[in-house]
Amino acid sequence: MSDLGDFTDFSSDDTDGEADPASSDANADPAADDFEPYDVSPAGSDRGLGSISVSQGLRVSEDGDETTLEAFVTSDNRESVRLGKYLLVPYPDDETLFCRITALEYAQEFEADDATEIHARRAMRRDDFAERDYKFVASLDPVAVLFSEGEAQGASDNRTKSGDGEDLQRRMVDRVPKPGAVVREASDAEQIKTGLAIPSEGVFVGHLSVGGETVRTAASPPTIDYRLKDDYADGDPLVFRHTLVAGGTGSGKTHASKNVLRQYLDTAYPMDDGREVATAVVQFDPQDEYAQMHDDNPDMDDDIARRLDREGVAHGGHDDTIAFVPEVGGASYDGANHRAEQVSFTVPFSMVRHRPWLVAGARLNDNQYQALDYLLDRFFDDYGDGGTYDDFTTYLDDPALREELDESGRVHEATFDAVRRRALGSAFRRVFDRDARPVTDLIHELVRPGGLTVVPTYHVNDSRATELVVLAVASLLVDEKLSNDPTYDRIEETPLIVGMDEAHNFLTDAESVQARKVITKFTEAAKQGRKERLGLFLITQDPQDVAESVFKQVNTKLVLNLGDEDAIKSVNIPPKLEDKVPYMAKGQMVVYSPDNSEPVEVTGLSTCVTRHGE
Repeated sequence: MSDLGDFTDFSSDDTDGEADPASSDANADPAADDFEPYDVSPAGSDRGLGSISVSQGLRVSEDGDETTLEAFVTSDNRESVRLGKYLLVPYPDDETLFCRITALEYAQEFEADDATEIHARRAMRRDDFAERDYKFVASLDPVAVLFSEGEAQGASDNRTKSGDGEDLQRRMVDRVPKPGAVVREASDAEQIKTGLAIPSEGVFVGHLSVGGETVRTAASPPTIDYRLKDDYADGDPLVFRHTLVAGGTGSGKTHASKNVLRQYLDTAYPMDDGREVATAVVQFDPQDEYAQMHDDNPDMDDDIARRLDREGVAHGGHDDTIAFVPEVGGASYDGANHRAEQVSFTVPFSMVRHRPWLVAGARLNDNQYQALDYLLDRFFDDYGDGGTYDDFTTYLDDPALREELDESGRVHEATFDAVRRRALGSAFRRVFDRDARPVTDLIHELVRPGGLTVVPTYHVNDSRATELVVLAVASLLVDEKLSNDPTYDRIEETPLIVGMDEAHNFLTDAESVQARKVITKFTEAAKQGRKERLGLFLITQDPQDVAESVFKQVNTKLVLNLGDEDAIKSVNIPPKLEDKVPYMAKGQMVVYSPDNSEPVEVTGLSTCVTRHGE
């Protein structure tokens, strides 16, 4: 017997697609022409993508790993089906199962072995693919059961208005669909929003997408807007439960951050006294990009503006924008890339009285920090709040003070010398008490209801001086928000977002005294934010370097493209989202906000709502 490969293949594929006419005529049945052809296709028109299959079982379970839910997709629909698409499966009583595609598979339709020489050679000689020879199966992940009000009681209360005016609601999946139930693509915005628990109103982030393609409906506009809760009726607004924007260089994180912050500037929140107060934003800016939010985007045409208006998206330059510029020795700021007003300020040394860690640096140990704290208390007792940094350095140069403290056992002379050396850093001299108004005298300019204050540090070429400026101003805001007896009512009485770009440089875990003090302060601020109407908006390309205690308080994570595996793991998003992150194009993101919606993929606006870039 010869090998299988030696058999002659008599299929039409091996004769260049040409049949032998003589052979056909000879074998034809003359009576065949007496029969009329019979149409075996089903009557009516197709609806949906396919139907629920039971070939591998049909099961929904509280344990997702034990769920078996598959749909057979008909050949005409297979090209349009993608991983992540949202589907609807009806129950007999008008409830609907909302689910998403998690896997796609071709399976053998007939009992045949396609791993043979004959099958391979046939495939190599043909240009098409016989879809009918294979089953195409989609594995489904049940997300929620949708129902109209009155169909079930005690369900979850995330609701939107359905097309017929009834309240559409969702609940956890507690039913299995019927075998053969027709599966169709979810194309109604209200059904999709309800299925994913996306609020109908709130702060706009972007448009729902799947695999990088925006989900489209038959409505106008055809896109589905993704929003974050900002109404106390639905629990604490998510702005006060903190946001992280993580993305690598070129991912579009600054563009996305501007778009979101611009929406917050158009919101107002009720205060304890019943007043509605517009949100203030203070944004620390290491790259001198956010003051551009004062200016209109020249690339935004009328068509784009009208679309944004229809979707209720705030756009255009924000007039009430101030570049709050720190005066630092040896640095000058020109602000040539924006038209925002500029206000100069300095950090007064008096702020150190209640924040000794500002001059602790990264090199003081616990014993030395205690000595510094004691020395600062004595200094301010003698000089009052008017004591300057120059006064303090002169104070430490007094040999009689050194001798007195050593002899009394309060501060050992070696510890005194270490504190003195480290408190006389050049960065301190460049930052404290410069020729400008103290930030503590400019609170009404710094925090303004509905105002954006940008603190640029791009012009400061000393990382230690930059850190000192950012931590001094940020801690002032946080301390006033957390205080039971605040000095500045303006900060206490205004909803406030503190935005921090390159947050990993300021909120990192470290062993130094200063780092521990900073992290403790901002962790407490994050915990108390919802009560005090304080939101942290952290932007970083290295989320793995943000202190875990702060990170744990962040509810909403907008994750753009990250190429570093450690960075992706650190953001603690579900595995099905993790896998998408390295493939995100510019402006695409995964949103993980458990108290807002199901995990989703979102595409941000391609046109920035304010000026962005050169």
